[in-house]
Amino acid sequence: MDINDIRGLGTVFALFSFLCIVAWAYSSRRKDRFEDDGMIPFMDDDENAAEKKESDSSVEQKNTNDDKGSE
Repeated sequence: MDINDIRGLGTVFALFSFLCIVAWAYSSRRKDRFEDDGMIPFMDDDENAAEKKESDSSVEQKNTNDDKGSE
């Protein structure tokens, strides 16, 4: 077995991996999730702002608990 055989096996493995990923991405079981994920950029800004506000308040709570009177 020389280097060209190893390169050939590597190419076959890469092609097989690529085809498996394509089959996974286009499977009908994933269709609903990918359609929902594809609509994320078009979501209403009000929904995103509410989610961001909730995450910001949780960060503020963590920061106030971590200060321990250092000011």
